[in-house]
Amino acid sequence: MAFHGKVALVTGGASGMGKVSALRLAAAGAQVAIFDMNEAALAETAAQSPNIRAWRCNVADWEEVQARVADVERELGPIDRLTHAAGIMPSHAAIDTTLEVARRLMEVNYFGTLHMIRAVVPGMVARNRGDVILFGSVSATALTPKLGAYAASKAAVNVFGETLANELGHTALRIAVVMPPAVNTPLIQQSLDTDPAKALREAKKSGRLGDPAKIVEQIEQGLEKGRKAIYPGEAKLLDLWHALAPRLWWKTVLKFEQ
Repeated sequence: MAFHGKVALVTGGASGMGKVSALRLAAAGAQVAIFDMNEAALAETAAQSPNIRAWRCNVADWEEVQARVADVERELGPIDRLTHAAGIMPSHAAIDTTLEVARRLMEVNYFGTLHMIRAVVPGMVARNRGDVILFGSVSATALTPKLGAYAASKAAVNVFGETLANELGHTALRIAVVMPPAVNTPLIQQSLDTDPAKALREAKKSGRLGDPAKIVEQIEQGLEKGRKAIYPGEAKLLDLWHALAPRLWWKTVLKFEQ
């Protein structure tokens, strides 16, 4: 990554793939701003590099997002890369999903994405430069039990992000939507702490979850190749399986719940 002297903003930057991305960018010479809600984790991550600055920010709050992005640009300069990895992942059977949980998922995962886009991308368009990495999910196409509401929120991200990338395809911006599979991050723990699918619990126990560092490396490679949709790890295989054989897919995934 040729990022020496550039400015990057990473949401969800205090843990998981956001943290991995922030540390990579800082090591490449970028000035990195990280947003998160976990103040202790923000401080711990920022302490790992002099190139990282931390701000507490709730991406679901439009006023707060505007204020924090303004802080970043005032202190570090115009943003050259946005990596939007912030999100939540509670798990519940569809029939047990409360309206409160469903609304919160949309507020954080979908509207949080829109907030970051509205706050950062117009400036990139005006300068005709910048990278945007949006975290959708393959769970929005390769559907599984207990993640209906989460998948719905990520489907909204997938659709909006793909549309944005193609509408701005005439510019010099590089915009990609990432559809990762299940990755071993604190986000997965949110699912495990609620009502997860048995297959997810088994994947965690057996060590079959994706490695965050490897997934981020594949995301970087996909962006460099100009891909607008990036399916790291086993994500593309899962997506194709559900698309080509949905009955077999559901028979297989539901078998794990028995």
